[in-house]
Amino acid sequence: MLDEKEIAENAGIKPIEEIAEKLGLDLDSLEKFGKYKAKISPERVLAEGEKRGKLIMATAMSPTPAGEGKTTTSIGLADAMNRLGKKTTVALREPSLGPVFGMKGGATGGGYAQVVPSEEINLHFTGDIHAITAAHNLLAAMVDNRLHFDGSCGLLDCRRITWKRVMDMDDRVLREIVVGIGGPLRGIARETGFDITAASEIMAIFCLSEGLSDLKERLGNILIGYSPDRQPVFARSINAQGAMAALLKDALKPNLVQTLEGTPALIHGGPFANIAHGTNSILATRLALSLSDFVITESGFGSDLGAEKFFDIVVRTGHVPPPDACVLVATIRALKFHGGVKLEDIDQENLEAVEKGFENLEKHMENMRTFGVPFVVAVNRFPSDTPAEIEKVKILCQDKKARVALSEVYSRGGEGGEELANEILKAIDEDKNTFQFLYELDVPLIDKIEAVAKKIYGASNIAMEGKIRRKIRRIEKRGFGNLPVCIAKTQYSLSDDDEALGRPRDFTLIVTDASLSAGAGFVVVYCGDIMTMPGLPKTPSAEKIDIAEDNKITGLS
Repeated sequence: MLDEKEIAENAGIKPIEEIAEKLGLDLDSLEKFGKYKAKISPERVLAEGEKRGKLIMATAMSPTPAGEGKTTTSIGLADAMNRLGKKTTVALREPSLGPVFGMKGGATGGGYAQVVPSEEINLHFTGDIHAITAAHNLLAAMVDNRLHFDGSCGLLDCRRITWKRVMDMDDRVLREIVVGIGGPLRGIARETGFDITAASEIMAIFCLSEGLSDLKERLGNILIGYSPDRQPVFARSINAQGAMAALLKDALKPNLVQTLEGTPALIHGGPFANIAHGTNSILATRLALSLSDFVITESGFGSDLGAEKFFDIVVRTGHVPPPDACVLVATIRALKFHGGVKLEDIDQENLEAVEKGFENLEKHMENMRTFGVPFVVAVNRFPSDTPAEIEKVKILCQDKKARVALSEVYSRGGEGGEELANEILKAIDEDKNTFQFLYELDVPLIDKIEAVAKKIYGASNIAMEGKIRRKIRRIEKRGFGNLPVCIAKTQYSLSDDDEALGRPRDFTLIVTDASLSAGAGFVVVYCGDIMTMPGLPKTPSAEKIDIAEDNKITGLS
């Protein structure tokens, strides 16, 4: 099999005008970025009257560190649906430079199921994430500017600033820093830090806004700190929302690219699911639904993270409908990993480990049933998978009355996804969709945390220090108790302990902090050792990336 770069080079990428034409868009609807990328003005399309296609959301079991191919499966499924004569668009998140140069490498699919131009998408793309970084740091600069000129008796208490800075890179040394040292000309000295841009509240706001006016209102609602008398201070208090929205105006338009098979792909926004809500922009999904009969989107990591947040945060906005069906991506390698096999031995056949690790997938299947949405388990085939292992997984799924299909989109493209596509169409037509939220908004925040912990993670209890419990109660007293919760935790386990593989039972979820994201419209709850600024691994992907004299980039996959 050719490597991914060779596959992409041989695919025959089409001019972006041809892809737009498949969606019924004319040139006036596009803002081109070269031959193969364009932005779409959503106001022009959505103002003509929205129709609603059917939405299919892809999630997964708890992954291995390298991921289980959820993006690849989503892309291949969209190609397969088009091969079956269904007008389909895929809507995905934009890659962050953190994972691209860090643990996972590129995030544009793989094999014969890729979105292109992959190198441009993985690097700067159309500049959306840079614009979000700039808007975030503009607010940080305005906060410190207010501190500098107002001093300790002004609007903000320098000891209670909650707004940090961000950058789109993994850089652990920036987690905690001191700014303003060196005398009065350099501002007020204080402790702060950096998060990765994908964890920025502005990234969440960007992806949850229905348009420019909604964006600006949400930006104004960002909590930046507290006054000397401990009253909350928001971005609108220092009149920052207008300039921030101006930086984001063009970025707010969804990006149109294509798969290797010419399927339209809208790639827009990129919040992580372990520390944010993990779904592409509402605008991109709405736009895709208005232009297609079927839309494939994905939520980050497993059903315990991205899927739960898609249901309880994204769908609650009212701008995106509940999915008509879901794809639950599983791999033999992840099953063996959760069955106790070490990563270095994961390519060896081990039916016993497959069966033992199935308990992790089974819990994710239960989670899908908790939300009442039809789903299909997609067994994403890797070259090392044996026929006996694949058959074992199919039998285990069928014993649990779950639909299951083999996905071979990596090696065969859309053709390899037709079994999955047909099973998804059956699920939409034949299975009941009784979607329901996990909790009501009018219950206390701690009850919402317990609902997610017990019903989705399988915890027996939650625990937190008294100061965290008091912090949550203060959020409620200030009028934000009716917001959903966005739980930040490890993606490698159903629990908050990344070493607790399989299906942890009788564990206590440890809540370590909580913060208000009033602009995004949720309360972030931090659990275990989760970090909002990742660090690079011992051997980062950046070490193998290079560029030759002919400007060809290598190692970006």
